[in-house]
Amino acid sequence: MLRHTLQTAPGATPKHWAWLLHGILGSGQNLRLVARRLVVDLPDWGFVLPDLRNHGDSHDDGPPHTVSSCAADLDTLADSLGLDIRNAIGHSFGGKVALAWGASRDDDRQAEGIWALDVQPGKPDVPLAMQSDVVRVVAALRQISMPLPRRDSIISVLSEQGFSPMMGQWMTTNLRPGDGGFVWRFDLDGIEAMLRDYASVDLWPWLEDPRRRTRVDVVRAGRSERWNDAELARFRLPLLHLHVLPDAGHWVHVDDPDGLHRLLVAGLTPTAL
Repeated sequence: MLRHTLQTAPGATPKHWAWLLHGILGSGQNLRLVARRLVVDLPDWGFVLPDLRNHGDSHDDGPPHTVSSCAADLDTLADSLGLDIRNAIGHSFGGKVALAWGASRDDDRQAEGIWALDVQPGKPDVPLAMQSDVVRVVAALRQISMPLPRRDSIISVLSEQGFSPMMGQWMTTNLRPGDGGFVWRFDLDGIEAMLRDYASVDLWPWLEDPRRRTRVDVVRAGRSERWNDAELARFRLPLLHLHVLPDAGHWVHVDDPDGLHRLLVAGLTPTAL
């Protein structure tokens, strides 16, 4: 079962629950501040922040390590928690998991709303090796001899390979004590399998299905290079909405937290569901 945290307003009993899903090389803690801000304005909501398989403290599930397996993990966790979760918010890889989770639900249990943050619903139109900084980071991590003597050693190691100090600082959160130094909290083999599957998954057939009753909101980062004109032209469907945060890069929750918060609060109000 996925390791997870729950976020609710103090003393509140939520009427609605939503998944809050991180991206590749992240963990549930990445979006904790997003959840904390949301419950202040939306005390009727609670959020479940899992560590997706092969990330954080979730390492008990075997292959296949796919987007659909990640979606199935969510249902297993919901059953164990005894929660009827009908909404999901996900960033990047987590956004595609959110879409796949919505697509996997049967007619009697259709999701109410999905928010996908800066992720293309279809297949990326560039080779996987050139897809993103995350892919380059995974390749670089393969070359690092573990364990590292200190947590902050990863900053200088990645800087020598051309990555920013910010990337190195982020990666320090993925280290844990072990084997006489610091080792990764994630499973690189499993993560590479997840990335390969991510590049092959196309959720447009579900989005274009006239039987879909789930509202889907996609947030595009205005400074992200992940979008092309052909994909953008497909956002002309019922219950499908495209929003743009013009000054944000891919890490929308970091680059424009206020803009993202306003979108989510407006979208999660009862009249918007």
